[in-house]
Amino acid sequence: MFDFLNQPAGFGIGETGLLAYDASQPLWRALAVGLGNTLRVSLPALVFATLLGTLVALARRSSHRGLKTAGTLYIDTVRNVPLLVQLLMWYFLLLDWLPDSTLALSWLPGLMLSKGGFSFPWWVSDHGAWSWSLPAQDGFSISGGATVTPEYLAVFLALVTYAAAFIAEVVRAGLESVPSSLSEAAQTLGARPYQVLWRVVLPQALRTMVPAMTNQYLNLIKNSSLAVAVGYPDLVSVGNTAVNQTGRAVECILVMMAVYLSLSLLTAALMNWFNARQALRGSA
Repeated sequence: MFDFLNQPAGFGIGETGLLAYDASQPLWRALAVGLGNTLRVSLPALVFATLLGTLVALARRSSHRGLKTAGTLYIDTVRNVPLLVQLLMWYFLLLDWLPDSTLALSWLPGLMLSKGGFSFPWWVSDHGAWSWSLPAQDGFSISGGATVTPEYLAVFLALVTYAAAFIAEVVRAGLESVPSSLSEAAQTLGARPYQVLWRVVLPQALRTMVPAMTNQYLNLIKNSSLAVAVGYPDLVSVGNTAVNQTGRAVECILVMMAVYLSLSLLTAALMNWFNARQALRGSA
């Protein structure tokens, strides 16, 4: 039934990530490249969405009126605009507003942003010797370092900003579930505000936050499939091309379903393990 996966793919992929690939290789390797691209954008987005969501939650709980208003406005705006619309907005903003590669923006040494993508330093091997490769202007293009495409940036920014709005509410609810008496006791013992937050409130709040956070992580991974709308070659995009090449629609869709199901189950298992570990630590 799935023997067609060993046939030559017959099509190229614009971004191959860390996997070497050409059109003569088997179709399963093309799908593996698509999976790699999905993970390449989803995993960093999970980290940055968590960090941004935590900062937004803290801003919304802040006693400073400006920060609280900004946090509330961010959450209410982002959560009520469809992710696909935000993805398209980021994509066209990057293509319309960024300069050409010859006029790339560079706020910090080694970081360059243009219509060609975002270039940054990268660790490379030259005849067994590892060293940092820095991007630099090279005529009409940028050479050296590593570069992610505008399509990658659009998907990454959309996933981060969208998921962060929901994560912020999860974090805020978790922090507010911790009895204020614990914070007051820590302050009485001389703990500073940041110590109260990171050593008293946050560890207690994790028990409430982790189950709800798991749902947001699962949603982020599944929402990455919208990357096909801007031409980023993720698993769905490569799978659609495979359907057109082979005509085996049912089989290709079953493969994609199985991969996303496996990713979701693995994510849930890791989060459940972390949740159980936190519960044991709290009861010790």
